[in-house]
Amino acid sequence: MNRRAFMSLIGGAALLAGSVARAQQVGRSYRLGIIHLQDRQAPQFPPFFDELRRLGFVEGQNLIVDGRGYNAHAEQFPAVAAELVATGVDAMLCGGAAAARAAQEATRTIPILTLVDDMVGLGLVPSLARPGGNVTGISILATELDGKRQELLMELVPDTRHLATLADANTIAAKNALALREAAAARGIELSIYMVEQPERTLPAIDEAKRSGAQALNVLASPMLHAQRFEIFERTAALRLPAFYQSPEFAEEGGLAGYGPRITHMFRQMARQLAKVLQGAKASEVPVEQPTNFELAINLRAAKAIGLEPPPMLVLRADKVIE
Repeated sequence: MNRRAFMSLIGGAALLAGSVARAQQVGRSYRLGIIHLQDRQAPQFPPFFDELRRLGFVEGQNLIVDGRGYNAHAEQFPAVAAELVATGVDAMLCGGAAAARAAQEATRTIPILTLVDDMVGLGLVPSLARPGGNVTGISILATELDGKRQELLMELVPDTRHLATLADANTIAAKNALALREAAAARGIELSIYMVEQPERTLPAIDEAKRSGAQALNVLASPMLHAQRFEIFERTAALRLPAFYQSPEFAEEGGLAGYGPRITHMFRQMARQLAKVLQGAKASEVPVEQPTNFELAINLRAAKAIGLEPPPMLVLRADKVIE
């Protein structure tokens, strides 16, 4: 190695060491509270903590994770949020709008990171660029993406005249539901929307959709529905009801088809936002981000199991095909 390359290497290492040192105030431990419907083993958490580790925040060293809010039910969110505030956490990671609202009601100062359908539409922040309060995170373009999935579902099941939508009543914005109805009506298709507030209502809602004559199901983005995805896969397969999901990972895990940003990628984005907050940035000044990469995945094994043959042109457009 020549002297110039060696000095560049040393300089780069010094810069990296300096940035990590700034992230880790000497002797300081950071406390992160979790409020989420899913447990620590959910697929989005390993990438989240891997990214934090890369940025200098290492669980068990300078990062203490208060996990009392893992696998919490929605009715427990307010109590968990109050307990986390009382323990003096430095930030909270919340799974969805209901958890974020509970945290926001418990504190207006502790930073809250969350991933929701529509951050502005749900009233969590006044502006994506200037959140203004103590909430920031990822807003996933729900209105646009849910509409796009509805279009793709119509392509996947081209003869359908009656669609059903499965939505989490805690997360869907009224304007999103209206946009889906108008888009279906413009194509001469009947759309029935089934709102569920509690996990135990999800499978009965799917049964009701099938009994009503729905020929396909659009499962909207939701932490609650994500936590129940394997039960939904099983029930829709048993009913031979084609279903479309919020991300390509759903198809990879056994669902029929998914379109959207990868959930694991968005949690990495939130880890980078959290690192900024722990380094001293105000949540009010950390812009809410939106995904920029979207993938379509189709599971041909799942399609075959319900007797569906996806249109060849749609399969060709897919970013990933599971055969």
